[in-house]
Amino acid sequence: MQITKSTRIGWIGTGIMGRSMAGHILRGGYSLFVYNRTRSKAAELIDGGAVWCDSPCEIAEKSDVVFTMVGYPQDVEETILGNKGIIVTLKSGGIIVDMTTSSPTLAKKIESITSRHGIFAIDAPVSGGDSGAKNATLSIMIGGNKQIADSLNPIWNLIGKTIVYHGESGAGQYAKIVNQILIAGNMIGLCEALLFAYRSNLDLEKVLQSVSTGAAGSWSLSNIAPRIIRNDFNPGFFIEHFVKDIGIALDESKRMNLSLPGLALVEQFYVAAKSKGYGKNGTQALLKVLAELNNFDLNKKVTF
Repeated sequence: MQITKSTRIGWIGTGIMGRSMAGHILRGGYSLFVYNRTRSKAAELIDGGAVWCDSPCEIAEKSDVVFTMVGYPQDVEETILGNKGIIVTLKSGGIIVDMTTSSPTLAKKIESITSRHGIFAIDAPVSGGDSGAKNATLSIMIGGNKQIADSLNPIWNLIGKTIVYHGESGAGQYAKIVNQILIAGNMIGLCEALLFAYRSNLDLEKVLQSVSTGAAGSWSLSNIAPRIIRNDFNPGFFIEHFVKDIGIALDESKRMNLSLPGLALVEQFYVAAKSKGYGKNGTQALLKVLAELNNFDLNKKVTF
């Protein structure tokens, strides 16, 4: 399929990241059909000219390419393969692009089933958080048929900056797992470092100035640490979704007979954060769990 401005695009999932990503496509001049379980979260897109649909299968009926950006693997499976899913009405030759961080095993299953209907399935999870989605600077990790993946370049270029094809179906999801393993360890180190800096009576802004451009520098240090210092625990990425991602990583690792004890330890801290009611906070709210372990009262601190 050749992507032109006459190609009809469907988008399912207009949450924190999906809304911005779909908005770039809409402003890129494409006809956009949208669905989300909570319609109000799609209001901005509808006001901008997107057409609301009442179900995934209605989206598929009106679209040539359908993107999904939903929450959990079970949501992905229901949205694509369910009784009212995309597969029911998407025409042969159509393309499904799942941008959810999901299971590589599920990505392979979806490709196997959709191919029998003449439908192409691409897995293309992203990294970059809410800021990357807003600024169209996401890293996009792609698995599936390379010719089909390459045909989507006009869309990739609207929503991302780093676009890498990794291989057959599931490969994009495997690459995203690598990303999440890296972030998991980095985030606990970031939070522990800031607590140490605070207890040492250092100026946190000056500490960031010193360490962010050295060997300790990272995307999380540059983008997430300032939020922590401002006491901003709003989600760029939900803790509850990160718990899901770590669980997928550990499940896939067990399948590979691969031991990742560091990741398993970090998972316990994130599960604790979720159990304490921080699931809807951003991943930086891991600091709250570590602060409580150290008897920090964040509400009484000038920073944090």
